[in-house]
Amino acid sequence: MNEVKTPKKPLFFYYLVVMLILMLFNFLAMPWISERQIKEVDYNSFLSMTERGEISRAEIQEQDNRILFMDKEEKVIYKTAMVNDPDLTARLYEAGVSFAGEEIEQTSLLVSILSWVLPLIIFVALGQFMSRKMMEKMGGGNSMMFNMGKSNAKVYVKSSDGIKFSDVEGVDEAEESLQEIVDYLHDPGKYQEIGASMPKGILLVGPPGTGKTMLAKAVAGEADVPFFSMSGSEFVEMFVGMGASKVRDLFRQAKEKAPCIVFIDEIDAIGKKRDGQLGGNDEREQTLNQLLTEMDGFEGNNGVIILAATNRPEALDPALTRPGRFDRRVPVELPDLKGREAILRVHAKKIKIAEDVDFEKVARMASGASGAELANIVNEAALRAVRAGRKFASQADLEESIEVVIAGYQKKNAILTDREKRIVAYHEIGHALVAARQTNSAPVQKITIVPRTSGALGYTMQVEEGNHYLMSKEEIENKIATYTGGRAAEELAFGSVTTGASNDIEQATKLARAMITRYGMSEDFGMVALETVTNQYLGGDASLACSAETQTQIDRQVVELVGRQHDKARQILRDNREKLDRLADYLYQNETITGEEFMNILNQ
Repeated sequence: MNEVKTPKKPLFFYYLVVMLILMLFNFLAMPWISERQIKEVDYNSFLSMTERGEISRAEIQEQDNRILFMDKEEKVIYKTAMVNDPDLTARLYEAGVSFAGEEIEQTSLLVSILSWVLPLIIFVALGQFMSRKMMEKMGGGNSMMFNMGKSNAKVYVKSSDGIKFSDVEGVDEAEESLQEIVDYLHDPGKYQEIGASMPKGILLVGPPGTGKTMLAKAVAGEADVPFFSMSGSEFVEMFVGMGASKVRDLFRQAKEKAPCIVFIDEIDAIGKKRDGQLGGNDEREQTLNQLLTEMDGFEGNNGVIILAATNRPEALDPALTRPGRFDRRVPVELPDLKGREAILRVHAKKIKIAEDVDFEKVARMASGASGAELANIVNEAALRAVRAGRKFASQADLEESIEVVIAGYQKKNAILTDREKRIVAYHEIGHALVAARQTNSAPVQKITIVPRTSGALGYTMQVEEGNHYLMSKEEIENKIATYTGGRAAEELAFGSVTTGASNDIEQATKLARAMITRYGMSEDFGMVALETVTNQYLGGDASLACSAETQTQIDRQVVELVGRQHDKARQILRDNREKLDRLADYLYQNETITGEEFMNILNQ
């Protein structure tokens, strides 16, 4: 179980509490303490003490209807109630008592000590408390000096319910590479006999959610050796040199417990390229240098293997990825159709699910989903079944959960006007009809005009028949035509356009630009790369690498290409105008239609 931690309060909160305590002490406690030091006597005693000359000072407080006076030694303060005594002033004057507007201080030695010492005690206690909190934050324990620079690596211990390779699907190639590592740790003799040595470092690269960290945990479950795990960000400290100290401590522990595995997640946090610019993070660079030194210091076949994971391999320092350090790069890509089906089956074991679920169909609908997204789809299906009061998840739950992950939940309170609903129906049928009339387009799986929380007023789901790793020029052009089909349907049916095609325009433009700048599908430029892509696993940021004149030509060709496909989509819809109207009316009435219903009406 995960521990639920109370949110930490800021330092300002504790200072505010101390100030409130001091204010309450001054306004409430001090007057009460002062009142406790005053001795109350009757008026006759006051007159007697005056006549005997035992009073040194007096203060007449008419508003409080009392008289305060002090003895000759000025150690005790007395008070008495005032009475109607016209001779009081003359009596005090004759007795030599000082009373001319001089205020008697209602303080004593105890009050003075408390007013000085108590605030000091409070501030010292606050300082001790904050120091202890800082020590815990910097590494815990009784002394910050003895805990700073420790690696804080989590050590996984073998357990019967740990993750194994059998729990990881869809990454067969990566699993095979890591299985060799496990085999070496179990029986290094057969490798040493032939003179082979295992790589010092193995780098797992791939998009987020593909299972890199899970693969590392599976290695820990299979290897039956100590497994140290840390995140790259845990090495970076506010004090220069602490990160390098953590690296030294981590590798010292690893060498003591060899054979073992060290896993560094998100290694790009400390392994970025050293650009040499001033003002850089010296702590990060020192940590990286120490990591490079430790990996070079490994002796051959000592049984310590480094695993690391990152989403940005192109950002790593070349000195880190060269042979001899991270010798092997293992891609962990998005799963294919077979892999998605296997992943769904693994996660479906964790929930109660109907026996007639078609996992292949669900995997086909979830094209491009990562392992984490597939796990989320299965969990969403289970939640939907609970909301519906069922004891198990059905095929419909899984299909609906795919739409939830892709487009969000249904917005049941969103009410479209009659005209808006009809426009959306024509828009979505335009996409589906253009896709269906092109031979190289994927078949239509589902069309809906139910608004979603992602902002989509409707969408058309297309499902690929199989795995496609290459796309021809004609297929990309057909995709662009399909994107423009929604706007073309609006133009034909209503003679105007709306903002509903904004995402379609963005996707069509992105594809057309990639054809010209990256795929070499332009007659004018040929096989010339005019655009570079960075962060390929994190969305793929593209930047042009050409002159301003060439950029102008690229823009012109992009406009022409999208325009041609838009004209083609309009022509397809003109040729099928009757089908367009019939399908749009059917979708308008039913809000959601399946691909089978769509094809039946289209082929009538």
